[in-house]
Amino acid sequence: MTPLHQIAAAVRTDLIATTPTPRPSPSCEHAQELCRWVYRQTGQVWAAEGSYLFLVKPLRVLLIVTLAILARSLIHRMISRLVRSTTGVSSPTLLRPLREKVPGTLLRDAAGTLPERRRQRAEALGSVLRSITSAAIFVIALMLVLGELSINLAPLLASAGIVGLAIGFGAQNLVKDFVAGMFMLLEDQYGVGDVVDVGQASGTVEAVGLRITTIRDAQGVVWYIRNGEILRVGNKSQGWAQVVVDIPVGFAGVQEATEILRTAASEMADDPAWSDDLIEAPEVLGVEQITADGAVLRTTVKTTSESQWRVGRELRRCLTDALDRAGIAERLGAGRVLLRPSTPSGAEPLTPNSATKTLGTVGKVTESGLDHAP
Repeated sequence: MTPLHQIAAAVRTDLIATTPTPRPSPSCEHAQELCRWVYRQTGQVWAAEGSYLFLVKPLRVLLIVTLAILARSLIHRMISRLVRSTTGVSSPTLLRPLREKVPGTLLRDAAGTLPERRRQRAEALGSVLRSITSAAIFVIALMLVLGELSINLAPLLASAGIVGLAIGFGAQNLVKDFVAGMFMLLEDQYGVGDVVDVGQASGTVEAVGLRITTIRDAQGVVWYIRNGEILRVGNKSQGWAQVVVDIPVGFAGVQEATEILRTAASEMADDPAWSDDLIEAPEVLGVEQITADGAVLRTTVKTTSESQWRVGRELRRCLTDALDRAGIAERLGAGRVLLRPSTPSGAEPLTPNSATKTLGTVGKVTESGLDHAP
């Protein structure tokens, strides 16, 4: 190569090095080095501009999508760790600040009724949090992708704001239901399997959602109740329960009947088949009220929430059997209680029909009940 050709080549190289980013397209403003390198290699403006459109933009979009997926996966994993219990009986980390100091929590822990409820509630909250974070991440990623594609977001955001405002006015009840459902889950007001009274209906909770709670009543009717319409909740399955048994015994023999009830209740508390269901021993409080039919004795016992109905039925059976063995029989027709002396072995038990045979000992039986002679 002659010296003249060498000088010409050097001048050409300097010109290419000082050549500005190709115009008129502004695309190369974000990748000037790449555009210059492509232009140096090809000498074509369209190739330099296309290098950004077909290489840089797709790579940036791919990077945004990849980061969004990674962020979503990482956040979901953190939420799952918060939801998951560290041990078999401890509260999930997500729920520890919420109800650890609520009265009765330790009692339910001891009874073994909390872990499954906590797990279900934590899973529900975790599902909600995962949905919210996924929606937020993908919306942000979509906006970034649209920005990379040089789409003006101002009209889009303005339109979205108007649509959101219209939906907000038209779906106030829907938003109210979702907000109420969120707080219901956070506060653990009730869960699946609980027996509740929500005013409109009472029964067993079959499903709990952010918008609808499903309850089946004692007649088998399924009620679908919007969470936003629930103003009060009476939960019969949360914490502990107290069984109350009122037994009318007439006016005579109140002290004797009290001792009989106390003995029968103590025997039930000592029974291994029922002792695990009782939190405290049964207590005979005494005369609860006095009516025209006589005195009413009240017996109470504190039980675990899930066994309150079984314990109540068994306690009533034990008390009525004890009264019957002691000679205190219930008169079903008038709702009264007859008091008679102990029946000798082999003798006919006293009934309302045969009570007139012992009128001199027991008293005078009338249609309204037993009236003792003065």
